[in-house]
Amino acid sequence: MAYLVVRIKGTVNIPAWAKTTLDNLNLDRRFRATLVPESDESLGMLRKVKEVVAWTKADAATVKELLEKRGRKAGYKPITKADLPKEYKSIDELASAIADNKIAMSKVEGIKPWFALSPPKGGFKRKTKQQYSQAGVLGDDEGLVEIVKRML
Repeated sequence: MAYLVVRIKGTVNIPAWAKTTLDNLNLDRRFRATLVPESDESLGMLRKVKEVVAWTKADAATVKELLEKRGRKAGYKPITKADLPKEYKSIDELASAIADNKIAMSKVEGIKPWFALSPPKGGFKRKTKQQYSQAGVLGDDEGLVEIVKRML
């Protein structure tokens, strides 16, 4: 499974080491999302910036919805079937490959490795300055998929 990572907090008062980690995760702005392969290295990066981002495991349906609605290519144009890599015939195949860690989002040619989301309709329903275990949104959040669906 891949991790769905969303940057919740903005750019003010973020230390330089955290900015570097967020840039490596392709999360340079608020409400940007990305798909990161599940590995010890990526989990360490996520735990390092847990005060700024929220993450959860992404399934193929969520990845497909993100690619269809918010996936962009160069020039900020929506993704078409012609933009997909040659080994994938449809967005469904690409979404399942990304969700199963067969290919990383950053390795897909011609498609931006991040998704620009809008603020969630109806608000967050939880505190955005606290961890998920403390009734907040940040960190390893099991309810993030539902929030992301309201952000699409």
